[in-house]
Amino acid sequence: MTGIEDLIRNKEAKIGVIGLGYVGLPLAKAFLEKGFKVYGFDVDAAKIDQLKRRRSYLKHIDDGFISKYTKNQSFIPTNQFDQLKEMNAIIICVPTPLKNQRDPDLSYVLNTAETISKYLNKDQLVVLESTTYPGTTDDELLPILQKSGLKAGKDFYLAFSPEREDPGNKKFGLGNVPKIVGGDTPECLKVAKLLYDQIVDKTIPVSSTKIAEAAKLLENIYRSVNIALVNELKMLFDRMDINIYEVIEAAKTKPFGFQAFYPGPGLGGHCIPIDPFYLTWIAKKHDFTTKFIELAGEINTQMPEYVVKKAAEIVKSLKGKKVLVLGIAYKKDIDDLRESPALKVIQLLKEQGANVSYNDPHVAEFKGLRHYPGVEMKSIELTADILKDSDLVFLLTDHSDYDYAFIEQNAKAILDTRNAFEKSGIKSQKVFRA
Repeated sequence: MTGIEDLIRNKEAKIGVIGLGYVGLPLAKAFLEKGFKVYGFDVDAAKIDQLKRRRSYLKHIDDGFISKYTKNQSFIPTNQFDQLKEMNAIIICVPTPLKNQRDPDLSYVLNTAETISKYLNKDQLVVLESTTYPGTTDDELLPILQKSGLKAGKDFYLAFSPEREDPGNKKFGLGNVPKIVGGDTPECLKVAKLLYDQIVDKTIPVSSTKIAEAAKLLENIYRSVNIALVNELKMLFDRMDINIYEVIEAAKTKPFGFQAFYPGPGLGGHCIPIDPFYLTWIAKKHDFTTKFIELAGEINTQMPEYVVKKAAEIVKSLKGKKVLVLGIAYKKDIDDLRESPALKVIQLLKEQGANVSYNDPHVAEFKGLRHYPGVEMKSIELTADILKDSDLVFLLTDHSDYDYAFIEQNAKAILDTRNAFEKSGIKSQKVFRA
C-alpha cells in the first residue's frame, strides 16, 4: 500500500479542490462531512472572501455549514496556489465553456494544469472532473503535468471522474449517485477509486480516462437528443391542435421501452446546452459528422425564438407591451442562471420592443453575465396589481413557490412553457401553451 492510500483510508489526506462553483463547493462539502481537511482554491477573490467570512453563495449550501468548517479550520478557502504542494489529492472542477464558434474552451483546465505542474510532488493524485471531450486527460493534461519531471502511474496519479451534479435534486445527491472513475494507469485508477470510495456509495471503475470522459458526454447527449425530439413534436402538435403533454402522459404508461422527456423554452445549465458540442468538435478531428447531436442542438437552440413568436401571436405585437416573465433560473426551485433560456427570451422580447420585468423567488437580480454583459435586472414583487397591469405573463420556470391559481386569477393572458397551470389543475382560456 502506498503512502497516499494510507492517508486516504485514515482520513488524513489533504484534499485540494480547484474551482468552487456548483461542482467544486458541493464536492468540498462531501469530503468535509467525511472528516477530511479540504483546501478550496479559486481565482475569484470575491468567492474566497465570502467563504472566509463564513458565507455561502450557493443556495443549497447554507452559511452554517461554511461557518462550522472554516471555524474549526477543516475548510481553508484560498487563492494561494503554492499551497497545492501540500495537498495529497488535487481535484479540478473548473469551467469548460464553449467559444463563440462552439469550439471547446479548455483554457481554464489547461491553465490550472500549468499551475499544478509547478507544485506537483511525488505520490499526489490529480483528478479532472470538468466535462470535456475524450482524450483531454491523456493528451492535454498529462503532458503538462509531466513537465514537472514526474511520471504518471509511477511518481504521481492521474484520473478522470466526471461530475454528476444536479442542483436542486432532493432525491439524488453526490453521495448516492454512482461515481465513474477512469485512471491513466491501473495504479492511478486504484488510488482514485479509493479516494471516491470515501464519499460515495458506489464507484464505477472503467478501463481508461477516455471511457470516463465519453460516458459523461453520452449521458448529456442522450438527454439533449430526446429533449430536442419532444421540442420538435411540441411544435408539430401545436399546429395539429394536439396537447403534447397529454401525449407524453399517455405514452409513459408503457412499462418498457419509453422514458418521458418534456419540452420547454430551451435548454439551460452547464451540461446539456454545452457538453454535446465537445464531442461534435472532436468528431471533426476524426473526419466524422455527428448529425444527430448537431440537429438536436439546432432544435433546442431555436426554442426561445419559438416561444417568443407564440407570445407575439397572443398579444398581436410585442412593441410597447408590458411582459412579466416568471422564473429565470434554468430549472425549477434553484437559483442557477447558467445558460438559462429565460435570458435569451428576455433579450428577444426587448429587441421586439416589449417592456420586460421579471419575478423569480430564487434570483433577486442579475447583471454582467457572460453572454449578456450589458443586461441588468432585478426581480419585482409578484402582486395582483403587477399581474393585472401586465399585457402578458410569460411563465418560463415552474417554481414550486408560485401560486398558480392566484396568477391565473389576476393575469390578463398567460403563456405557459412548462405546462405548470394544467399540472396544478387549472384550465383557463387565459392560459396558452408554448
